[in-house]
Amino acid sequence: MQNLKLIGSKTEQEIREILIKSNQSLLKKDENGRLLEVIQHAYPEMKTAYILHWIPEQGEDIYKVLINDSIIAEIELERNNCKTEATIQNITLRQYLQGLSKLNQIKLSVALDLAKQDLTVLNCLD
Repeated sequence: MQNLKLIGSKTEQEIREILIKSNQSLLKKDENGRLLEVIQHAYPEMKTAYILHWIPEQGEDIYKVLINDSIIAEIELERNNCKTEATIQNITLRQYLQGLSKLNQIKLSVALDLAKQDLTVLNCLD
């Protein structure tokens, strides 16, 4: 899989800020508690995660989340269900990249860069 080369553009900086906020929001139990519980249950090895897409549907929310630096999880959470039940599908990075717009390719590359930085820091702390 070929990652897009990051060049530090204004677009990349804006995406980076949005992704950092999504990561901070996701890891706060109160705001995205259910989503975080689902991710932690399905991916106990998860050290960091970035929400790449959120699609609010009529009865459910669909998220595409980068887990660590290697897994894209498509998670479907029913809105009316308080339990941590969810439909989860793993997507390889190669599959995810197929047909992805240039902007979303940049978003994935920035998310991968952030995840790798997070994992480096966390591995140093272990």
